[in-house]
Amino acid sequence: MFNSLLDILYPRRCPVCSEIVDVRGELSCKECCKKLILIEEPKCKCCGKPMEQENKEYCYDCEKKSRDFTRGIALWLYNKEMKKSMAEFKNHGRREYAAFYIEELLKAYREEIEEISPEVLIPVPIHKKKLTERGYNQADVLARSLGDKLDIPVLSDLLIRKKDTLPQKQLNDKERMLNLAEAFDFSPTERNSFRNKLNKVLLVDDIYTTGSTIEACARILKNNGINEVYFVTVCIGKGY
Repeated sequence: MFNSLLDILYPRRCPVCSEIVDVRGELSCKECCKKLILIEEPKCKCCGKPMEQENKEYCYDCEKKSRDFTRGIALWLYNKEMKKSMAEFKNHGRREYAAFYIEELLKAYREEIEEISPEVLIPVPIHKKKLTERGYNQADVLARSLGDKLDIPVLSDLLIRKKDTLPQKQLNDKERMLNLAEAFDFSPTERNSFRNKLNKVLLVDDIYTTGSTIEACARILKNNGINEVYFVTVCIGKGY
C-alpha cells in the first residue's frame, strides 16, 4: 500500500525516455526497453565489449594491452539512449534509475556474477569535489543496490580518488593514462574493517569506454594484495 501511494504521489519516470512510465509499478516503459542493446556474443573475453568479428576472442584494446583485471561484465551498449539515461542518472539527481539498471543486470548476469563469487563489491570512487557537486557517487549507488540484491558487502572507501582528473572522453589513449596516473589510492584501514582476507573483488561502475579507469583501479587493488579483480558496468562502448 505504501509503495502504491508513492507511485501515485511521485510517479516513477522511465530511465530511457524520462517520461512517466506507461504501466504503473514498472521501472521503465516497455517500448523504451526495446531501444537498449543487450551485450551478446561475439564479445571480448576480457573486457566484454561487443565485437563484429566472430573469429576473434579479444577486442583491439585487450589484444594490445596487458590487463590487471581478470574479466568484465557489461549490460548494454553505450548508445544514444543510454548516454541520455546515464547523464540523467549521474548529473541530474536520478539515482532511482539504479533500481532499473540493477534489475536488468541481474536478469542477464546474476548467474555469472554468482559464479565469480566476489567477496566484496567496490564502487569506482569519484573525487570529493564531484561528490559535493552531485551529492552522491553513481557507482556507489549501483554497488549498494547490487549488494542488497546479492547479499554481498560493499566497501565504498577501499579505493580513494585523490586527484580530480579531466573528463576521460576529452582525451586520447595516452592522455587518459597520464590523466589517471596517481589518481587513486588504497585504504588499508577500510580493508582491515573487513575481517576476512580479500582475495577476489568486483569493481562496479556506470560506463566502460577504453577501460583506463577500471584498469587504474584494478592495478591499485592488485598492488595491495588482491589476487583477482573483476568488474561490472551498466554500459560499454564497442570493440573492434
